[in-house]
Amino acid sequence: MSVKGKAVSPVSTVLVVDDVPASRYALSAVLRRDGHRVLLAASGSEALIELDVRMRAGDLPDVALVDVGLPDMSGYELCRRMKQLPPIAALPVVHFSAAARPPADRCRGLDAGGESYLTVPAEPEEIQAVVRAAARGGRCRSDAQLRVGRLALLAETILAVQSSRCLNELAEAAAVGTSRLTDGPAAVFVLGEGGEIHRGLSRRRAAASPPDTEAHESVARLMRRVMSGRSGVRHTVVPTPLWPAGFFRPRAAGHWGNGTPEDAGLVLARLREGRTLVCLATPAYQEEMAGETGHLVERLAHATALAAEPLLMYEEERHVALTLQRSFLPAQLPELPGTDVVVRYEPASRQAEIGGDFYAALPTPAGVLTGIGDVVGHSLEAATVMVEIRHALRAYCVEDPDPGVLALRLDRMLQHYHPGVTATMCLSLIDPATGRTRIANAGHIPPLVVRDEGTAAYVDARGPLLGLGLDRPAPSEVVLARSERLLMVTDGLIETRGTDLAVSMEQLRVAAAGAPRGVADLCDTLLVCFGHEREDDIALLALRRTV
Repeated sequence: MSVKGKAVSPVSTVLVVDDVPASRYALSAVLRRDGHRVLLAASGSEALIELDVRMRAGDLPDVALVDVGLPDMSGYELCRRMKQLPPIAALPVVHFSAAARPPADRCRGLDAGGESYLTVPAEPEEIQAVVRAAARGGRCRSDAQLRVGRLALLAETILAVQSSRCLNELAEAAAVGTSRLTDGPAAVFVLGEGGEIHRGLSRRRAAASPPDTEAHESVARLMRRVMSGRSGVRHTVVPTPLWPAGFFRPRAAGHWGNGTPEDAGLVLARLREGRTLVCLATPAYQEEMAGETGHLVERLAHATALAAEPLLMYEEERHVALTLQRSFLPAQLPELPGTDVVVRYEPASRQAEIGGDFYAALPTPAGVLTGIGDVVGHSLEAATVMVEIRHALRAYCVEDPDPGVLALRLDRMLQHYHPGVTATMCLSLIDPATGRTRIANAGHIPPLVVRDEGTAAYVDARGPLLGLGLDRPAPSEVVLARSERLLMVTDGLIETRGTDLAVSMEQLRVAAAGAPRGVADLCDTLLVCFGHEREDDIALLALRRTV
């Protein structure tokens, strides 16, 4: 912009540091004529105090015009001290002197961090031009630092989004990042193809209860309407009557306004072939959203949509796998004459991958057959193989329920139909009348015999995993007394990253020995002791003779 051919620069605040009152007055008059605001200091100490007050108030000057011959310290020393204070270090410094100075002195000013050097008296236009140039350079550096900071913040947020283990965690990470980028409250919504909505809220919001289900359904309808048949990134503003209340903190007096509800500014994103719809929402009064900040939020929205796609696919796969597990692992066991059998099954936490744990308890002419195992791996394939093993076990035991024979046949089945897949399993066949128990183990945690007098010991039963085609040892044999319980567990109950399995097995043995006498109480006690936020599924089976 220009007036009568003269460029008009943005208004700047200039700190003039000079111990001569007349010189301070003359310089301030020249600068005010050029539209600047002027602060005055008569010494280096006074200048540092003024800068400290301004720094605390968030109102630092744009340029410091410093006399090199101050009474308490040289202008060079003042400049050096300023450059040692991080919030003030970016402030441009212009040295000046009314006395002739050799070139070496001028170099000292530049070496101390000054921008330029003026010899006064000088033409007003020269003083004004030098100050304008210094202010311009300072603004450019400040803008560049701000841009670098925001880009670093964007990169940090995208990393947090990409590291999320579920869609709710992703929405939370994106909401926190949006809030930091826009310096205000934010809400993020991820809408799946089936209509399920995942929400994240920034911490900059009122402590009131979050919006209810109806509010979330309203947001989902708005998202579908705005992005109907579209992909890419799109901006829109939703007026207050259409935007549910409660997602943003109401603006209060001062920085946040008059306390009335605000329109919502939405940045929506969907990949071209994507099934998830992402919405980053902020109050529409954030004017900076129209500039560079808005561009950064666009990039974050696109990155969030990109990260949401595989998480959605994983959650769908996990849902299918859980459905398989729950439908094929019966909550109620069949009638098992002469025994009291209790099972417990706990799927892994929602952040963990789905596994292939399974259990079985089947009546046979030779006694009660129990089994517990785990297909190696975490995937939908592991769950489907688990189902096949259970069906095969049920079919094979009709012909011959001997644990050693069953382990051999299941091993061959895996090699034939699922080469490369392995599973652990422990099988036991108990004769309720005599307590004679045959146990075949395939790479699994051996069963525990828990006695009512408060002791417990593992059965010495070993063997290679199923699916490897290795020679199998003969089953182990024990006699289970009526005062003893047979406990079988999957490693998800006790396995802890960084802890040796032998240590965890000993902890399990001690806990089982001290558990109450009932089979149900035994399982429930162990779940209380070990079953919190596990990274793998948990299955337990406990048996006791009743004859």
